[in-house]
Amino acid sequence: MKRSVGEAVGAMLASAVAVAFSPLPLIAMTLILATPRGLVNGLAFAAGWVLGLAALVTAVVTVGTVLTRAQSAPTWSSWLKLGLGALLLMAAAQQWHDRPRAGHVTPPPSWLQAVDRYRAARSAGLGCALAAGAPRTLLPTVGGAAAVSAAGTGAGAEAVAAALMVVIGSLGTFLPLAARLRGGEGSVRPLGEWRAWTAAHQAAILTTVPAVLGAAYVGDALSGLT
Repeated sequence: MKRSVGEAVGAMLASAVAVAFSPLPLIAMTLILATPRGLVNGLAFAAGWVLGLAALVTAVVTVGTVLTRAQSAPTWSSWLKLGLGALLLMAAAQQWHDRPRAGHVTPPPSWLQAVDRYRAARSAGLGCALAAGAPRTLLPTVGGAAAVSAAGTGAGAEAVAAALMVVIGSLGTFLPLAARLRGGEGSVRPLGEWRAWTAAHQAAILTTVPAVLGAAYVGDALSGLT
């Protein structure tokens, strides 16, 4: 059982870390926490994120398990990884092409500019949408969850790996929230510094992480298919 759990966790670990490194949830959370209803909305955002991520992971693992059991030599996961890897490499190339040039400031999305007017329900909806709908979260989540189900380690190991994937993928939202809960109003400055650093390096993160993970997916897919 321990070996099965280790195999299942190892199959999704890189993907879960890629989800955790997505800068958007951290930027959104730190902005929400700086608003007058920051703590309530931050908790709602985290709940929505976890719900959206857990729903996506559960759906992919469930479907993938059915496909794996239906095929004597399942290759669906390799084809899926090949497609996901290609999409991630394309996303990295597009991000590099669209990177901010020196002397130019890219304004934040309109939904980020409006977070000070959000209430709990809208904050939860934003968290759910970013977890399950944003391409840079969606692609590695699908890839990691598919790898868990393709490992064929059994329901118990798959459940543990899926739960860990949600926890690891949620670190970008959990850490700022934990800092706010522990530090109170004194956490406003360090959270602002986190947000500024993440925003300054967002282009590099959104280029490097998809490129590395996409290359790994393509390599795994070609190895599985040949």
